[in-house]
Amino acid sequence: MSSIRKETFINASSQTVWDALRDVGSLHTRLVPGFVTDTRLEPGARIVTFATARVIRELFVDLNETDATPGVGRGRRTVSALQRLRPSVRRRSRSCRFVWIADLLPNELANDVATMMEQGLSVIKRTMEGSAVRA
Repeated sequence: MSSIRKETFINASSQTVWDALRDVGSLHTRLVPGFVTDTRLEPGARIVTFATARVIRELFVDLNETDATPGVGRGRRTVSALQRLRPSVRRRSRSCRFVWIADLLPNELANDVATMMEQGLSVIKRTMEGSAVRA
Protein backbone atom coordinates (compact mmCIF):
# COMPACT_ATOMS: atom_id res chain seq x y z
CA MET A 1 0.00 0.00 0.00
CA SER A 2 1.29 3.44 -0.93
CA SER A 3 0.85 6.37 1.39
CA ILE A 4 1.09 9.89 -0.04
CA ARG A 5 1.23 13.03 2.10
CA LYS A 6 1.02 16.56 0.72
CA GLU A 7 0.78 19.74 2.75
CA THR A 8 0.89 23.49 2.40
CA PHE A 9 0.26 26.63 4.40
CA ILE A 10 -2.79 28.60 3.36
CA ASN A 11 -3.13 32.30 4.08
CA ALA A 12 -6.73 32.07 5.24
CA SER A 13 -8.23 31.45 8.63
CA SER A 14 -8.56 27.91 9.86
CA GLN A 15 -12.33 28.40 10.11
CA THR A 16 -12.63 29.60 6.49
CA VAL A 17 -10.77 26.53 5.26
CA TRP A 18 -12.74 24.15 7.48
CA ASP A 19 -16.08 25.61 6.35
CA ALA A 20 -15.23 24.85 2.72
CA LEU A 21 -13.64 21.47 3.47
CA ARG A 22 -16.57 20.13 5.45
CA ASP A 23 -19.04 21.17 2.74
CA VAL A 24 -18.49 17.81 1.03
CA GLY A 25 -21.06 18.44 -1.70
CA SER A 26 -19.53 21.68 -2.93
CA LEU A 27 -16.01 20.71 -4.01
CA HIS A 28 -16.62 22.20 -7.44
CA THR A 29 -17.70 25.61 -6.11
CA ARG A 30 -16.00 26.13 -2.75
CA LEU A 31 -12.77 24.13 -2.58
CA VAL A 32 -11.41 23.14 -6.01
CA PRO A 33 -13.38 25.01 -8.70
CA GLY A 34 -12.09 24.21 -12.16
CA PHE A 35 -10.18 21.16 -10.94
CA VAL A 36 -13.52 19.50 -10.04
CA THR A 37 -16.43 20.46 -12.28
CA ASP A 38 -19.30 18.74 -10.47
CA THR A 39 -20.07 17.06 -7.14
CA ARG A 40 -23.26 15.09 -6.54
CA LEU A 41 -24.23 13.65 -3.18
CA GLU A 42 -25.89 10.29 -2.65
CA PRO A 43 -26.44 8.42 0.62
CA GLY A 44 -23.01 7.78 2.15
CA ALA A 45 -21.03 8.95 -0.87
CA ARG A 46 -20.37 11.61 -3.46
CA ILE A 47 -19.84 11.43 -7.22
CA VAL A 48 -16.96 13.70 -8.26
CA THR A 49 -16.36 14.83 -11.84
CA PHE A 50 -12.90 16.22 -12.59
CA ALA A 51 -11.99 18.72 -15.32
CA THR A 52 -10.34 15.80 -17.12
CA ALA A 53 -13.84 14.22 -17.38
CA ARG A 54 -12.80 11.45 -14.98
CA VAL A 55 -15.67 10.52 -12.64
CA ILE A 56 -15.17 8.76 -9.32
CA ARG A 57 -17.46 7.68 -6.50
CA GLU A 58 -16.08 8.45 -3.04
CA LEU A 59 -17.55 6.79 0.04
CA PHE A 60 -17.72 8.87 3.20
CA VAL A 61 -15.63 7.28 5.93
CA ASP A 62 -15.67 10.00 8.61
CA LEU A 63 -16.25 13.68 9.25
CA ASN A 64 -14.43 14.51 12.46
CA GLU A 65 -15.37 17.99 13.71
CA THR A 66 -12.88 17.80 16.59
CA ASP A 67 -9.86 16.99 14.46
CA ALA A 68 -11.23 18.87 11.44
CA THR A 69 -10.79 15.85 9.22
CA PRO A 70 -13.21 14.53 6.62
CA GLY A 71 -12.23 11.14 5.24
CA VAL A 72 -13.35 9.66 1.95
CA GLY A 73 -12.67 6.33 0.34
CA ARG A 74 -12.92 4.89 -3.14
CA GLY A 75 -13.90 1.32 -2.44
CA ARG A 76 -10.93 -0.59 -1.09
CA ARG A 77 -8.41 1.17 -3.28
CA THR A 78 -7.98 4.63 -1.77
CA VAL A 79 -8.64 6.35 1.52
CA SER A 80 -7.94 10.08 1.75
CA ALA A 81 -7.95 12.40 4.72
CA LEU A 82 -7.84 16.15 4.37
CA GLN A 83 -6.99 18.11 7.45
CA ARG A 84 -6.67 21.76 8.28
CA LEU A 85 -4.58 22.49 11.33
CA ARG A 86 -4.37 25.64 13.35
CA PRO A 87 -1.31 27.76 12.66
CA SER A 88 1.93 27.35 14.52
CA VAL A 89 3.11 30.24 16.67
CA ARG A 90 5.55 31.15 13.91
CA ARG A 91 2.72 31.70 11.42
CA ARG A 92 0.15 34.47 11.21
CA SER A 93 -3.10 33.80 13.01
CA ARG A 94 -5.01 34.03 9.71
CA SER A 95 -3.20 31.09 8.17
CA CYS A 96 -3.35 27.36 8.62
CA ARG A 97 -1.53 24.22 7.63
CA PHE A 98 -3.46 22.00 5.24
CA VAL A 99 -2.56 18.30 5.06
CA TRP A 100 -3.83 15.77 2.51
CA ILE A 101 -3.03 12.09 3.04
CA ALA A 102 -3.98 9.26 0.67
CA ASP A 103 -3.40 5.55 1.25
CA LEU A 104 -3.98 3.50 -1.88
CA LEU A 105 -3.65 0.26 -3.78
CA PRO A 106 -2.30 -0.75 -6.18
CA ASN A 107 1.04 0.92 -5.64
CA GLU A 108 1.32 1.62 -9.38
CA LEU A 109 -1.30 4.38 -9.00
CA ALA A 110 0.87 6.37 -6.58
CA ASN A 111 2.56 8.68 -9.13
CA ASP A 112 -0.71 9.60 -10.86
CA VAL A 113 -2.52 10.16 -7.55
CA ALA A 114 0.38 12.23 -6.17
CA THR A 115 0.28 14.45 -9.27
CA MET A 116 -3.49 14.95 -8.91
CA MET A 117 -3.06 15.76 -5.23
CA GLU A 118 -0.42 18.40 -6.01
CA GLN A 119 -2.67 19.99 -8.62
CA GLY A 120 -5.67 19.90 -6.29
CA LEU A 121 -3.72 21.34 -3.39
CA SER A 122 -2.59 24.24 -5.58
CA VAL A 123 -6.23 24.99 -6.46
CA ILE A 124 -7.30 24.69 -2.80
CA LYS A 125 -4.61 27.16 -1.73
CA ARG A 126 -5.51 29.65 -4.47
CA THR A 127 -9.25 29.34 -3.79
CA MET A 128 -9.00 29.66 -0.01
CA GLU A 129 -6.58 32.58 -0.17
CA GLY A 130 -8.94 34.32 -2.60
CA SER A 131 -11.85 33.68 -0.22
CA ALA A 132 -9.85 35.21 2.65
CA VAL A 133 -9.22 38.38 0.63
CA ARG A 134 -12.93 38.74 -0.16
CA ALA A 135 -13.98 38.14 3.48
